[in-house]
Amino acid sequence: MSLRSIPCYHSGMPTTYISETAKRQEASLVVAEQLNLPTNGRLRSKMLMGRREWLSLPSLGIDMVTAKVDTGAYTSSLHALDSKIYEKDGKQMVSFTTTSHHGQVIACEAPLVSRKRIKSSTGVGRSRLVIKTMVKLPGGFQWEVFFSLADRSVMKCPLLLGRRALSGYFVVDTQVSHIFGNSIYFSGKSHHHHL
Repeated sequence: MSLRSIPCYHSGMPTTYISETAKRQEASLVVAEQLNLPTNGRLRSKMLMGRREWLSLPSLGIDMVTAKVDTGAYTSSLHALDSKIYEKDGKQMVSFTTTSHHGQVIACEAPLVSRKRIKSSTGVGRSRLVIKTMVKLPGGFQWEVFFSLADRSVMKCPLLLGRRALSGYFVVDTQVSHIFGNSIYFSGKSHHHHL
């Protein structure tokens, strides 16, 4: 079977597969239309997110943190140490500490949403505390996300965004990072070191 006998392959289609996506400046929809691939109308209304993005969690006092976008994980996770449950005004709350991008320890508190058994990347299930808080991207887009609290001190990124947080809003391009902008949006200065 030749490529020309495949129904979607026609004379106007590019002769090579796009192997250098990161170098292309065109939106994914334009590329899909050029290749005559079927597009779902829902994709037109979704934002493109990279494999890592800068975020802030204003309700928790976290001004800037880098997040790993992980479509293999259902639940999002936030680095947390010293978690303690207490009651405040008749509501169950959780206090914990986390670390900002600058290495500063931040004391946080949030309403406790639930306790959930979650499998880690190693396949071990553990009971975790779950909170819900507002997440903000460079540019201002914000939405509420459920986070399980876990010790992520050995991970490169203190925050992991899973499928549940991405659903309805984003599609992910795994070849790029920081599509929404760099750390200058949150801090007013770049955190990249120049030689």
